[in-house]
Formats: sequence, structure tokens, C-alpha cells
Amino acid sequence: MKLIDLTLAIGPQSLEQKAPADPPQPRSVLATRTWTVRGGERVYRARVHDMAHWSMAGTYLDLPGHIAETDDGVDAAALPLARLYRLPSTVVRLQRASGSGRIGADELAGAAPSEVSGAALVLNALGERRFDEIEYRSVYLGRDAVQWIAETGIHLLVSDVYESDAEPQGVFPALFERGICAVCCPVELHRLEDPHPLITALAPRYTGATQVPCRLLAEQADLP
Repeated sequence: MKLIDLTLAIGPQSLEQKAPADPPQPRSVLATRTWTVRGGERVYRARVHDMAHWSMAGTYLDLPGHIAETDDGVDAAALPLARLYRLPSTVVRLQRASGSGRIGADELAGAAPSEVSGAALVLNALGERRFDEIEYRSVYLGRDAVQWIAETGIHLLVSDVYESDAEPQGVFPALFERGICAVCCPVELHRLEDPHPLITALAPRYTGATQVPCRLLAEQADLP
């Protein structure tokens, strides 16, 4: 098996992920302090960090409770690991350009492998482009595409595109009311050659949080 890291690192660039209309957010900050520690006859310096960032820093996980109206009472501390760990998945790949607009159900169905199975769906709509290399939210899922996704029976969606500001489709409420969690701002999705990798989204057990940064990993078979 080959392990692929699909995670965007948290750093100062995390500020750039905010929607243009959002109020300014604090930059992701990592401040380091050094403590002098005495251990027997040895003296050494230990580094500790103060970290400040918003919940959409790097690659992040949205639970249904991210929207108050679809809150199922499950936060990041209570979410069962079985909903995040080594999930069989199906990869659907498109080659959408910046500004190309709405993705419909027929397009997804036509691009999907012959067998769509597993607890997770990975949508690589932008090919080798990253989510932040196109005009913001200029490629997005239509309502019928969300319905198609929901009917696959998944409970985790990993995608490099979701909603539109210019033509809102209600993507996140439609996913969350069906109990589907969403991973946003993944990277390197084009490296997934296996159409059915195992997907893991490792999130901190953060009491009360319904949106948290996560480490997104894929295990794929060694293809010839």
C-alpha cells in the first residue's frame, strides 16, 4: 500500500482561505517559548508552542453540527472513529477549469468508476489545480449533484469544490441533514491513482467543536 498525505499545512496562508466577504480573521500564529528543564544532572531546553488559528485553517473537517439547523449533537470529541478511519472510498475525477460553474449529477455519474462503493467519496473536480488556484467558488456542486452523492450512501465527502456564492446551491445543509461529514480544502487529490483508496481524516478530540482542522490521508494499492 502507498500512503498519500492530502493535507494542506496550517500556516500564515490559512488566512487566504476565508471568503472575500468575511470579516478579517486572525492569522494562524505559532509562537514558540523555550523552557529550561532540569532532569537530574542534565539541563535541557524544551520548546512549547502557543497556537492561534480559526477552525478553517489548513484542511478541515465539517460535522453536521457546523450548521445549527442540522446539528445532530455530535462534536469532534464524540464522533466515532469508525466514521473517520480507513474508510473504503470511491474517487470521481473531473478536469474543471476556473469559472466553469455548476457540476451536475449526470457529469458526476459519467465520470464515476463503474462501481461506486464505500463509506467515503472523493471528488477531484479540478484535476491538478488546487482549490485556491481558481477563482473562489467558481466551480461548485449543483443540487442534483448533492442528491447523487447522498444516494451513494456515503457518510464522508472529500472534495476540492463545494458551494457557490454567486448561485448558492445549499450544498452543506443538504449534506449535513443526511449525516454526511465534509472535508474541505484537501490537496494532492490528483495523486490518487487507485479508484478505491482507504481514506482517514484524523481530527483532534475537541469538545464542543463541530469544525476542526484535520490530517487527511489516503492508502492506495501499489498499481503496476
